Amino acid sequence: MASRLNPYLSFDGTAKQAMEFYRGVFGGELALNTFGEYGDSSAPEADKIMHSSLETPSGFTLMGADTPPGMEFNPGNNMTVSLSGDDAGELRGYWEKLADGGNVTVPLEKQMWGDEFGMCIDKYGVPWMVNIGSPQG
Repeated sequence: MASRLNPYLSFDGTAKQAMEFYRGVFGGELALNTFGEYGDSSAPEADKIMHSSLETPSGFTLMGADTPPGMEFNPGNNMTVSLSGDDAGELRGYWEKLADGGNVTVPLEKQMWGDEFGMCIDKYGVPWMVNIGSPQG
């Protein structure tokens, strides 16, 4: 397998719901593993997500987990997920679903560099950038 770059998101107890939301946005196969599957099944965090991975039909990979006990949770610090390409219909569809229930910080519209671009923070506090470029060729 080739090397790949993908975001890994941290949540404060909402990883399962958030990753299911992203599966609803992008489609694909979602694998969820709880802390209880790999440790003490009676611990308070046993039903929380230790690791999850979403593999989408478009080739995206998104991973996430609930923040383990004892670690600080800082939503959105130094992290933005970027979606870019030239399939305007696909990217606008993602944009609409991500922005629904969230906060649009930059509307998806034509920018000075010629592409359509927008920024939003989804309902789970994750910041997103969407850039729709002109098809090449």
